[in-house]
Amino acid sequence: MSKLKPKTPKGMRDFLPSDMYKREYVYGVVREVFESFGFEPISTPVMELEKNLMGNYGADAEKLIYHAKHTEGKEQLALRYDLTVPLSRFFAEHENELPLPFRRYHIAPVWRGERPGRGRYREFIQCDADIVGIKGIAADAECVSVVYAALTRLGFQDFTIKMNTRKLLTGVGVYAGVPDDQLGELYRSIDKTDKIGLEGVAKELADSGMAQEVIDRMVGLLGLQTDDKDAVLAHLQAEMGHIEIAQEGIQELQDLVKYTRAFGVDDANTMLDFTMVRGLGYYTGPIFETVITKPENLGSVQGGGRYDELIGLFRHQSLPTTGISLGIERIIDLMDQLDLYPESVKQSPIHVLVTVFDDNLLAESMKLAAELRNAGVSAEVYLDPRKSLGKQLGYAEGKGMPCAAIIGSDELAQGVVKLKRLADRHEETIQRGDVAQTVQAWLDQ
Repeated sequence: MSKLKPKTPKGMRDFLPSDMYKREYVYGVVREVFESFGFEPISTPVMELEKNLMGNYGADAEKLIYHAKHTEGKEQLALRYDLTVPLSRFFAEHENELPLPFRRYHIAPVWRGERPGRGRYREFIQCDADIVGIKGIAADAECVSVVYAALTRLGFQDFTIKMNTRKLLTGVGVYAGVPDDQLGELYRSIDKTDKIGLEGVAKELADSGMAQEVIDRMVGLLGLQTDDKDAVLAHLQAEMGHIEIAQEGIQELQDLVKYTRAFGVDDANTMLDFTMVRGLGYYTGPIFETVITKPENLGSVQGGGRYDELIGLFRHQSLPTTGISLGIERIIDLMDQLDLYPESVKQSPIHVLVTVFDDNLLAESMKLAAELRNAGVSAEVYLDPRKSLGKQLGYAEGKGMPCAAIIGSDELAQGVVKLKRLADRHEETIQRGDVAQTVQAWLDQ
C-alpha cells in the first residue's frame, strides 16, 4: 500500500497547540472589544452561490476566488472571498428578524488564491465588525475607534489608521480635469502609491495618455500631508469647495476627524492619506486602512469603509453600511515579533498533571482529577501507568504544566496528595481537600 506524503496546500497552514493558544487569545480580545461596542456575532456558510460573489470585488480580486462544485450538484458555488458580501446576503435574507441599526461581528476563515508570502496566505481568518442602517459619519468614526481599541488592547503602540473617502478621490479627479472615462484608471494607478510612489503614479498616468497639466494638478493635492488635519481639510475646502462631490468628501473627513476625537482615538494614531484607495469596488464613502509602523511595515493589518450600495444587490432598496476587517494573521505575526502576549498565554492552560502509580490506582487518580476540575482547576490524568513517574513528570514539564499531583498507596491511605511545583521542584504534602486551593495559590504567585 502506497503512502501519501503529508503536505498542506500552498498558502495554508496547520497550527500546533502552542500556536492556537496565542490565536485564541487574540480572537478573545477582539471579540471582547467588538461586544463592548454593542456588536453581536453571526455565522454564515463557508461557500456562497458563485453569482453572489462575482461582480462585487473588481476583476483583479475575482481572479483569486476559489470556485467549487459537487460532482453531482447543480449549484455553482465559491468559497467566500471576504465576510462583507456574505453579510449583505445574510442581512437581506434575515432582515425581518434583525433590528436596525444592526451591528454584527464575524470571526471566520476566508480564501483567496493569491501568491503566498510573508504575512499573506490563501486561507486566513478575518475579524469583521459592521454597522447596517446608519447613514451618518458617526458610524464610520465608531468603526475607526473599534480598530484603535482592539490594537491598543492587544498591546500595539506604533500604528497609524489612514483615513480617506472615495468621494474626495473622485473630486480630485474632477478638479484636475480627468475625463470621466479615465477615472477608473486613475483609481487603479493611485492605489499603487505605496509601491511606486506618487512619481511612479504620475509616470504611469502620463504613459496612459493623460495630460501632464491634469496630472500635476492632481498629484499636488494627493501629496498633501501634515499633522494638522484641520488645516489640510481647510486647504482642500478652499481649493475644491465649489465641486459638489469634493465638498461632500471634505465634509465626511471633517466629521470623521471630529467624531474619532470624541471617541477618544489619539490623533497621533490617525492620518489623512489621500492616496489610499482600497481596491475593492464596492466602497462608496469613507475608507480606512491601518499599518503597524514598528518594528516594520508588513502591509496593512486592517481595511474597511462605507459600502452603501452592496446590500441593495440582495434587496429592493439598499441600506447605508460601514465596517472594518482586521487582518488578524499579520497582527498575530507582529505580536510574535514584538512579544506582546501575556505570560499566561505562553503557558499550558492545564494546571495540574495527575500522575498514576499503577493500574490499581488509576481510578483514584481519575477521582482526584475530577475533584480538581470541579473546584475550577484544570487537570489532566496521565493515562498510561506503565510509564515511570520520572517520564510522567517530564511529559508535564514538556507541555509547560506548572504542577503535578502524586497520589500513591501511602498518600491514599493518609488522605493526602503530594503536590510538586515543576518550575523550582518545590514539594508539599497537602490534605486532599486542600489541593485545589494550594494549586490556585501557587498560580497566583
